[in-house]
Amino acid sequence: MRLYLFLLVGVLGLGGCGQDRSTSSPAPSSNDTSAAVPASTSDPADTTGAETRVLVLGNSIAAGSGVSSQEAFPALLQRRVDSLGWDVQVQNAGVSGETTAGGLQRIGWVLQDSVDVLVLELGGNDGLRGIDPGVTRQNLRGIIDTTLATYPEARVLLAGMQVPPNLGQEYTRQFRQVYPTVAEAYDRVTLIPFILNDIAGSDSLMQDDGIHPTADGHRIIADEVWADLRPILETKRPQDPA
Repeated sequence: MRLYLFLLVGVLGLGGCGQDRSTSSPAPSSNDTSAAVPASTSDPADTTGAETRVLVLGNSIAAGSGVSSQEAFPALLQRRVDSLGWDVQVQNAGVSGETTAGGLQRIGWVLQDSVDVLVLELGGNDGLRGIDPGVTRQNLRGIIDTTLATYPEARVLLAGMQVPPNLGQEYTRQFRQVYPTVAEAYDRVTLIPFILNDIAGSDSLMQDDGIHPTADGHRIIADEVWADLRPILETKRPQDPA
């Protein structure tokens, strides 16, 4: 029950918190063709022309609400690749309050630069709004389809989300099935079943608002994502000559 209550508050928070402009990118309006490309999580001077590019498309979790930009999990992923000396850019396109519909609307914009790996962390706010899980599934597939159509060799890490049964057990069940159903439809998609799996309900890993991960919580998320991201990046790195 405590976990369910936490998840309920967490999902509400995903929709209600303000955007952290220091770590996330604005969604361009339909009439704005001059919006800036999302800022990288690291010094642009160090990542311009990077051999491999990882794009994180998400909501307030990716945006790092309540922690510094360098403590959010996308920045921690950048540190991982930097520590290995890999020529990889991790770009954070997280926006607090984002839905899958919003992500679908702006995916074309954020794909202007090449993408080798998309980390897709969206859907919590759909659950808050009681959006039909079929619509959420369709939007996620639209984001993935657009990415793979633009960059056929790209890989996708799909970060799953869960919702509590406040909207009914059937809705909860249908929502839970969205992510594995989407992942199973693609050869180039890897599922992370629940992005908050080792964080939900932990006082030490969540901020006082009970909504957003602490810096320690972001480190655990980074560990979870890295476990799947590293082997993908290794396949994309040039092989050393024998």
